[in-house]
Amino acid sequence: MWRTLSAVALLGFVGALGWLVWWNASGKGSFPFRLGLDLAGGVELSYAADISEVPPGEIRDAMRSLRDVLERRVNLFGVAEPVVRVERASVVAEDSDVWRVRVELPGVTDVEEAIRRIGQTPLLEFKLVGGAAATSATGTPQVVYEPTGLTGRFLEQAQLGFSGGNAGPSEPVIFLTFNSEGAELFYEITKNNVGRQLAVFLDGELITDPIIREPIAGGKAQISGSFAVQEAREIARNLNFGALPVPITLIGTQQVGPTLGKEALAAGVRALAVALALVVFFMVAWYRLPGMVAVVGLLGYGVVMLVLFQFIPVVLTAAGIAGFILSLGMAVDANVLVFERLKEELAHGKPLSEAVENAFARAWSAVRDGNVTTLFTAGVLYWLGTSFVEGFALVLALGVLVSMASAMIGGRVFLRALAAIPALGERRALWTSPGI
Repeated sequence: MWRTLSAVALLGFVGALGWLVWWNASGKGSFPFRLGLDLAGGVELSYAADISEVPPGEIRDAMRSLRDVLERRVNLFGVAEPVVRVERASVVAEDSDVWRVRVELPGVTDVEEAIRRIGQTPLLEFKLVGGAAATSATGTPQVVYEPTGLTGRFLEQAQLGFSGGNAGPSEPVIFLTFNSEGAELFYEITKNNVGRQLAVFLDGELITDPIIREPIAGGKAQISGSFAVQEAREIARNLNFGALPVPITLIGTQQVGPTLGKEALAAGVRALAVALALVVFFMVAWYRLPGMVAVVGLLGYGVVMLVLFQFIPVVLTAAGIAGFILSLGMAVDANVLVFERLKEELAHGKPLSEAVENAFARAWSAVRDGNVTTLFTAGVLYWLGTSFVEGFALVLALGVLVSMASAMIGGRVFLRALAAIPALGERRALWTSPGI
């Protein structure tokens, strides 16, 4: 009796999850499906990152920081599920200027507005004034600025304030607080360059160039430049939401229309339906009653996967759907191993209940090893691949884990329950393939 109750409880649990998927997908819940740019339509912006002044050993850290601040920036404007990825343009020396940043903004149709959103993020730089050099065509002295390595990458907070007080009229200034690494760098710069001017550039424009009077510890600085109050407030806000650690230049845009995205989504759903139908036909036709159990488990597998897509959440792309379709076939792989062992046990005259237990025990090592190797592959793809490959690898890894649980736990519950029914246990033809 308890085996039957376990099977009924499991069916009820899967049914509840199915209702939850429908509730969220219909827009009534708080966890709808997230679609990527290729399925939902939107805008992709491509930028070239200028790393010419970044030390070679710090390039990767600078690019990770660039990705982080761009993500904060686009999230600020409410773009649904933005994707910001950094990649090398080709396999060359790491210090070559070939780094690219791609920003995907699903659901955004106004390219100019998208460019404006990204372009509002300022570039903050600190440079030492190195003196004058007659390098212009007319022989006019030209100021030389020496990079210090201190940029907005090290910024922790920017705050609007006022200077002057009783000594004179107050004017807006921007107080800066650097993180621990930036504070140490700022201290070294001021300690080693007392008496020199430290120029502050915002988006390449000189804001102020005060003289360093003494070493400054604690990571505190300020920017003054005859700002209007609103201007200073906006600069502080933009710096807080992400000062770019390296300059970027827009090099390309791509717009995916909503219609094209819907067509891609519809094609993916059709492919999924066809794959599911073929798997169901084969399992029922070849394995009879166990095959029907596998179909039930497959439906449960699909429901659990959809719940994970909604709650993790997984941003679904065409590559992700491809991974889901592939994992659909793998979801029955464990069932096939178990059912083949079950046929062998029944062929040796074992009682049905004992044959079921032995089948799962004998199939486990093969199921475990096959799925672990697939997980290793998915891990490598996720670690080394681009964002498209990452989506595929993530869905594949989730599918492997869920399918293993579906077959080895859910399948065992249902087969035990069916084997305990005398009318079914006596009809061995329901448990073996045709002609076997």
